[in-house]
Amino acid sequence: MVKIYNTEYTPQQLQEYVGSLGQLAGVEMSELSDGVGRGVRTARMHNSSGLDLQVLIDRGLDLYGAQYHGLPLAWVSSTGPTNPAYFEPGGLGWLRGFYGGLLLTCGLSSIGVPEVDEGDTLGLHGRVSNLPASQVNYGGYWQDGDYYVFVEGQVRETRIFGENLLLKRRLQTRLGVPAVVIEDTIVNEGYQPSPHMLLYHINAGFPLAAAGSRLNAPSLEVTPRTDDARAGLDHYAAFEPPTAGYREQVFYHRLQADGDGFVRVELLSSAVQDGVPLGMYVRYRQAELPCFIEWKMMGQGVYSVGLEPATNWVDGRAKERTRGALTVLQPAETRSYYLEIGIIQK
Repeated sequence: MVKIYNTEYTPQQLQEYVGSLGQLAGVEMSELSDGVGRGVRTARMHNSSGLDLQVLIDRGLDLYGAQYHGLPLAWVSSTGPTNPAYFEPGGLGWLRGFYGGLLLTCGLSSIGVPEVDEGDTLGLHGRVSNLPASQVNYGGYWQDGDYYVFVEGQVRETRIFGENLLLKRRLQTRLGVPAVVIEDTIVNEGYQPSPHMLLYHINAGFPLAAAGSRLNAPSLEVTPRTDDARAGLDHYAAFEPPTAGYREQVFYHRLQADGDGFVRVELLSSAVQDGVPLGMYVRYRQAELPCFIEWKMMGQGVYSVGLEPATNWVDGRAKERTRGALTVLQPAETRSYYLEIGIIQK
């Protein structure tokens, strides 16, 4: 049985009501046609749960726009979804195309601060979010009485005499369920060992992130990354109004997994939808993503809360290598990741 609009239906009943299941759940392809985003292919995913998502096919198959019953969930920056042709890989140039969005992936071979590691000059947060996808596929299907819609494709980070890492990504939602699942597999298709780092930059924005919102996480330990974060440590889980001159605060969380090995982090807002508090959760396997970074940015115009499961901290690849935490994929070796982002319904 499928439950939508507070009523349960069999697959046969639903199909009798509609000429096409695309009326209830589906994927709609389009392309941006103006400004710095011109030419970026997109896919809209909807599933009759109130959740509406926009996938940027030419920006690493990441998630840009996201709404729940018309309420925006994600912070969107002033850059908008730039075409990858405008990517500036050096130093902090990544920020010129950091559109925010519900999910922007960092990696695949490096995350964190700009640096030089074993002769490689690395920009902020890597390249994968500025790479177009290929072999894109999308559609819908029934399985065990539920209807699913999906978008999938491949994103390759490679260079001559360097890494050749392939990301295989599938984004999927289920009819009537306000959540999206991201399943990633990274494979080293090169013939030499390759460093691998990955971070999911999930960017909650107004009204989900607002004065009075709260972070709910199973934190065993919270460590400030900088002196600015140290000054705000006592208030890491609370969020202030937009503040002039605010300097970002980054916190490293050591979290407690549940009995199934999953971690669930929640952001609860004081905003309401139909009289119900608005909230969002992020759920993932801790063994795959042992680090969780909170990005607290209460500045004017850049007001966001970043919920960031990751393979490593964001102090740079060289430091992670030194402390023995850097993953190096051997030829043909793979890593798989599971991430779920959903709406909290009380």
